[in-house]
Amino acid sequence: MDDLSVPAVVLPSWVKAAARCGINVKPIFAAHGIELDLSRLEDRTVSLSALDRVLEDCIARAGDDHFPFVVGETFAFEYLPDLETYLTTSSSLRDAARVLEWIPALVNPMIDAGMDEIGDEARLVLRLAPEAPTPGKPYHAEIFFASILKFARSLLGEEVRLTSLHFRHRAPPHAGRYHGFFRMPVYFERPRDELVFPRELLDRPLEGDFPALHRQAEALVEQRVARLTGQGLGDRLAAALARDPALLAGGLDAAAAAFGLGPRTLQRRLRDEGCSFGTVQDAARYRRAAAWLDEPDADIEAISEALGFADRRSFTRAFRRWTGMSPSAYRARGRGV
Repeated sequence: MDDLSVPAVVLPSWVKAAARCGINVKPIFAAHGIELDLSRLEDRTVSLSALDRVLEDCIARAGDDHFPFVVGETFAFEYLPDLETYLTTSSSLRDAARVLEWIPALVNPMIDAGMDEIGDEARLVLRLAPEAPTPGKPYHAEIFFASILKFARSLLGEEVRLTSLHFRHRAPPHAGRYHGFFRMPVYFERPRDELVFPRELLDRPLEGDFPALHRQAEALVEQRVARLTGQGLGDRLAAALARDPALLAGGLDAAAAAFGLGPRTLQRRLRDEGCSFGTVQDAARYRRAAAWLDEPDADIEAISEALGFADRRSFTRAFRRWTGMSPSAYRARGRGV
């Protein structure tokens, strides 16, 4: 598999972290073939394996500091000002959490993070890609949660009380530093990498709430992501509906929630791209229905319900519109009947 790469915009934060640890990072970058050119940052990427070698070298030279903690603590979006503005003008932590959707494209493709809400608790779950160049090592999880806590405390206040932090890896040799740095109970060898905190914090109003500026920043970030990935919101919605059929049954509200948006905002942004939720949902329903009907034991009533139709009659009407035949006739044709 080809080596993953990350946007070069992360490099200035690494330079700051190294300086804070008393490390001259320039020869380390040069030794691993990394060139720092501020005039071309937005157009460049850096090999993740090379960056990991820099990480290992800096950890060895950092003395009393643990370099991944410092990278997370000093991380900023100087070269992504629209993303910084989106964060600082959010109305709530739930609103700000939409940044998690953009991290793979703008910061690190290895990171997939999302929010789970269970009872009175919320859990920010980190899933690292299996292609991580340092498998079994804690460094990327450490950087991620250190940066998340920095931004959470900047939005909610330094004294905000969080519940606990869980890591999948074993307690490393520097485990004694975790509790003092993260300022909450830390547990190792847990099923998931996750930050646990009171659910009510998600909807606590933030002082920086600035709706007009927030919407402008959101549009700029979306344009940046679309330019980098070649995908608009409609493409990403189609992929999400194909990946998670439960979203089809949940309709507009469930899909909007999956993207961290309100239903009206999702509709507006799809309309700006020249499509609609109904159009994307309709295409996804047809593809999923056709695939399920190819399974001989799949019950048509169950398919109808799973796709979010009110009843089998509604499903049959939609399927006739898509194919010109009923679901039963489509299945029979597939069997050569």
